[in-house]
Amino acid sequence: MFDAIAARYDFLNHSLSVGLDRQWRTRAIAELHLPPNARVLDLCTGTADLAIEAAKTARGVNVVGIDFAGMMLQHAARKLRARRFEEAVMLVRGDATCIPVRDQWADAATIGFGIRNVVQPDLALRELARVLKPGGRLAILEFGEPRIPGIRAMYNWYFRVVLPKLGRVVSKHESAYSYLPASVGAFPPPAAFAATISSHGFSEVKAVPLTFGIVYLYTARRS
Repeated sequence: MFDAIAARYDFLNHSLSVGLDRQWRTRAIAELHLPPNARVLDLCTGTADLAIEAAKTARGVNVVGIDFAGMMLQHAARKLRARRFEEAVMLVRGDATCIPVRDQWADAATIGFGIRNVVQPDLALRELARVLKPGGRLAILEFGEPRIPGIRAMYNWYFRVVLPKLGRVVSKHESAYSYLPASVGAFPPPAAFAATISSHGFSEVKAVPLTFGIVYLYTARRS
C-alpha cells in the first residue's frame, strides 16, 4: 500500500493537512533540543520529511532514516539529493521491530505518523529504548481526535468522509486513505499510549495535543 502511494504521498500530506504537517514536524524536532553533531534515528521515515527537519536543525546532525517501504525510500533519496541532504541523512530499508542500529547509538529518535502502522508497536518501542543512549530524547507524532465537541464533529466528518474520497482520487489507490482513519480509530487514546511508552524504559513522558488535538506529540526521555 505504501509503495503504491509513494509518488503522491508528499502532495497529499501537505494538501490534506492544509500545510499543518510542516508545523507539526518542526515542533517535534524542536522538542528534541538537538545539539551539534547529534545522532538521530528517524523510524518509519517514509519520504524523509522529519529526517530532513532534524538534519537542518543543528550543525553536523547525522540522521539514519529507516522504513520498510522501498518506494518511499526511493522518493526520499531523490528528495535528499535535490535538497543536498544526502550526506546528513542515511536511508536504510529495515523493520521497526528489529532496528538495524547498534545499542545506544542515537542521541534522539523520532517517528512521524508511523507507529500506528507497526503491527507490534511494543517491540518498536523496546527497540527504540535499546538504540537510544541513556538520557536520549524521543518524539513521536501521531493522529488523535479533537477534544472540543464542535471541532471534533467537523474533523470527524472531514477525516472519515471527505479525506478518503480526495485521497482515493489523487493517490489512485482504493483503500489507502480509508485505511488512514480506520487505523487512527484503532490506535490507543493518548493517555494509554503514553503509559505504553513509559513501560518500555522511558521517563518524563508527555502527550501534547497540537491543533486542537488533531495530532498528539509524545515526548519522552530514555531512562
